[in-house]
Amino acid sequence: MLVEYLEDVLDLAMEVRMSVERVDLSADLGVSPGYAYAAKARGGTHVYTAGSVPVDRDGNLIAPGDLEGQTRAVIANLELVLDRTGVTPEDVVKTTIYVAAGEQADLPRVWRIFAETPLAAAPSTLLGVPFLGYSGQLVEIEAVAITGVP
Repeated sequence: MLVEYLEDVLDLAMEVRMSVERVDLSADLGVSPGYAYAAKARGGTHVYTAGSVPVDRDGNLIAPGDLEGQTRAVIANLELVLDRTGVTPEDVVKTTIYVAAGEQADLPRVWRIFAETPLAAAPSTLLGVPFLGYSGQLVEIEAVAITGVP
């Protein structure tokens, strides 16, 4: 009887699916520039990425001094990490974008490129910071994703 109960519980657990609801708060907070203010997630497997950086497989900085080039390289590296962990950009529920900005105007330059990707649908924080981990690094993006139970 206990074995049958445990089998039923396991079957039920396997039927649980992830759901992500993007929360529209535009009536309360104004229209966002292309992202959800919040996401509510239930069930599934959580994936937390380290910050993706603009380096190639040999550890060489990509596009030194080129904010847009580094942004594209970081997005490509992040998409690779997501793919290898079994999630898609649509599974992302939160991103944080760090920009080693010389001035505030550098931040929207990064956002315009990021906004062209499916990653931009998730709630996001865009920050200007004085330095990042690699010498010459200008952009870093981290993500949190949730995917359904297989």
